[in-house]
Amino acid sequence: MAKKIRAAVVGATGYGGVELVRILLRHPHASLTAVVSSSSVGVSLTEVFPHLTELAELVLEEIDPAQIAEKADVVFTATPHGVSSALVPQLLAAGLKVIDLSGDLRLKDGSVYKEWYGKEPAAAPYLEEAVYGLAEVFGEDAAGKRLISNPGCYPTAALLGLIPAVQAGWVDPDSLVIDAKSGVSGAGRGLALSSHFAEVNDSMKPYKVGKHQHTPEIEQALSRCAGREVRVTFTPQLAPMTRGILSTIYAKLTERRTTEDFIAAYRSYYEGRPFVRIRQAGQWPGTKEVAGSNYCDIAFAVDERTGRVTIASVIDNLVKGAAGQAVQNLNLMMGWEETAGLEFSPLYP
Repeated sequence: MAKKIRAAVVGATGYGGVELVRILLRHPHASLTAVVSSSSVGVSLTEVFPHLTELAELVLEEIDPAQIAEKADVVFTATPHGVSSALVPQLLAAGLKVIDLSGDLRLKDGSVYKEWYGKEPAAAPYLEEAVYGLAEVFGEDAAGKRLISNPGCYPTAALLGLIPAVQAGWVDPDSLVIDAKSGVSGAGRGLALSSHFAEVNDSMKPYKVGKHQHTPEIEQALSRCAGREVRVTFTPQLAPMTRGILSTIYAKLTERRTTEDFIAAYRSYYEGRPFVRIRQAGQWPGTKEVAGSNYCDIAFAVDERTGRVTIASVIDNLVKGAAGQAVQNLNLMMGWEETAGLEFSPLYP
């Protein structure tokens, strides 16, 4: 049996971090050897997450690139925005391969990052080097690389739903409207009034309208695929659920198409990519139907009266939108089976 690669998780006490831990525990080719958290140094991971009883021996360590490199070959950085821009170069210099789950390396133009995130960008060479890891579209770019920038949760759902139609020229890139609803876990584990139970329960609310930092990420990927500049209207909304994203997308058709045309085209586009599932006509996906899994389910309806198509795309924001896609990118980076460690069905109900 081949020796397993050693993996470390920085930010292991966050929601995305603990999902990485859960997935890596059962990965056939990787072994979790280090967990890092600046907020809980010296504490057993089991003390933070009592459900992880089998990990009592793993103690949360401080962020020390040299120390991490002694225990790991690859590191997942599930850090807040603004941390990875400084940390990732140190990890690379220590000889580690890096898969970054923050937004620090997704945007190729540092000035755009500064505008939307309000923080200093990473150095240009690292922005250029980082492979944008939307696995089903740009997965071939990850093979053999040492630095992958994992896409955001909202962009993953929106882009998987839009890119085949945009690349084919079936929709007008100037007409795109993305209405996305996310579970509260997308806000992270930190305490905030906006994610307080009494504020979120029995309510829905848009936020960061016209200002959400995932907007330029969506536009960057769509522009790359369209071969021209693309601008979108993107409205995120907070839904009273723990996990999941439902992205409902509206686009104007460039010529007459049917719902069946979209189904056939998308099934062809994603053929051989097991984590994208295209629904049959009239069968709309729900977030509960992908919960806890690395699947993205997509459905369509063409409205002949208005000449528009409605695309619904659902993912689990913590798995396909974060940890699951990060492990999928590890598989692509290392040349393993794309599904390794990710072959689990959704939780239902």
